[in-house]
Amino acid sequence: MPLTSGLSGQRVLVTAASSGIGYGAAEAFLREGARVVINSSNQEKLDGAVAKLAPLGEIHGVQGNLAAKTDLEKIVNFAVSQMGGIDTLVYVTGSPKPGGFLEFSYEDWRGASDLLVVSPAYLGKLVAEHMIKEKIRGRMVFLSSYVIKEPTLGIALSSVCRVAVLSLVRTLGRELGPKNIRVNGIMPGFIQTGRIDQLAQDAARRRSIRPEDWVKELETEIPLGRIGTTEELARAIVFLGSEMSSYMSGATIPVDGAILRSI
Repeated sequence: MPLTSGLSGQRVLVTAASSGIGYGAAEAFLREGARVVINSSNQEKLDGAVAKLAPLGEIHGVQGNLAAKTDLEKIVNFAVSQMGGIDTLVYVTGSPKPGGFLEFSYEDWRGASDLLVVSPAYLGKLVAEHMIKEKIRGRMVFLSSYVIKEPTLGIALSSVCRVAVLSLVRTLGRELGPKNIRVNGIMPGFIQTGRIDQLAQDAARRRSIRPEDWVKELETEIPLGRIGTTEELARAIVFLGSEMSSYMSGATIPVDGAILRSI
């Protein structure tokens, strides 16, 4: 029996998808025949992404701040109204600013926890309630980072707050499994997005080096010898967001070029 995604006609919600990882995921689902709603906090970027993706299939955009309760509710309601339901949720979010632990204020920590802890949990709750009500055999994929396994210097906010997603995936995998909803996560390594440029610029400023030198140093630490692409990461997202992973739930897998050293 040939292995197929079975995503044709399926309804997919992808957050933070006007660029980067979210955009790559949305594009991949569209190429599999899915119907897709994407989200961004920036209306102009959202409109641009929808226009670029439109030739691939049915695509809708909804503006919303993932750290705002009312916007999370708006995003889910919009997706349901446009597509008639949600079969797969792909949770992607931007990253907080880089820096060391002692550099951050109370407000920095509060903002990061709202974005990286409260936001995925509450959005997951909203989508789960919809799936249960409509008796949907649903799927959720939460994107985090490999730093939840190995905290990395210089990105303390991400290293601390993104750990919550690992527990969220395990918790929802157990609680929602009996409801026929599968929940998995991905720990990306270094993927070629604007975040790489941000980290390179920050390292250059702190160490008085060129940004490209930091990138070269980074690539020597990655066993595969290069930074990954959004297309490569999207393949893993589609796998977990489809029935190709039908007996997987509660798992969080690295897509990192083997940079992760821990078991």
